Amino acid sequence: MSINHPSLIALVTGASRGIGAEVAQRLALRGSNVIINFRSKGPRAEEVAAKVRAAGRHATLAQADLTDGAELQAMVTLIHDTYGQLDLLVLNASGGLEKEKPVDYAMQLNHTAQLRTVDVVLPLMPAGSTILFVTSHWAHFYGQQPIIAAYETVAASKKAGEDALLARVPEFTGRGVRLLIVSGDMIDGTITPRLLERAQPGVLAARRSQTSMLPTVADFAQAIVETALDPALPTGYVGFVGSTD
Repeated sequence: MSINHPSLIALVTGASRGIGAEVAQRLALRGSNVIINFRSKGPRAEEVAAKVRAAGRHATLAQADLTDGAELQAMVTLIHDTYGQLDLLVLNASGGLEKEKPVDYAMQLNHTAQLRTVDVVLPLMPAGSTILFVTSHWAHFYGQQPIIAAYETVAASKKAGEDALLARVPEFTGRGVRLLIVSGDMIDGTITPRLLERAQPGVLAARRSQTSMLPTVADFAQAIVETALDPALPTGYVGFVGSTD
């Protein structure tokens, strides 16, 4: 049975923790019903859903590994059956630093899965909808600025995902759908800096020394939400959070 949804319907990928969880909560506070996608962190996703509901909005848990076509399709069926449409897609899920994954996992998730997610949800997105791709400065400026070796595979794959989405702007525009991008510096308090610190000790301190302050999860999430909900921003807009030097 479909739910009556006078407010915006948002899907946030990778929303069980960190930036995605914070974005989901802040969207709810701004009046959105939120579909919380997660791969394996069920209890954490339940906590995020509880906060969305506490804000008076509807929360839907959507467990799906975005690199798995069957799970991705099941998620889209859930969205269709529950809401009938999708107004905002926040492509937040990313990875590639995990040791247990195959060598091409970064490209599978940060490029291929992003495009497949768009492919399956786009038919649910009416004119006026928004797709927002979350990335990092190291990925957005990949090939233009120096990057640490431990992050290069992730940066290259996220850059490939961003470029592939930008190449589809004419298609999105024809449907009346915007593509927006938000790029962040190293975000204090997220798992990525911790993993990079293990791979290359001192990288976090080095980045802190280069800039006056690293953005927090709250800073980045707020920028994502403000960007997504600003109707004046044109397709292709790129917002930056933190230093780009």
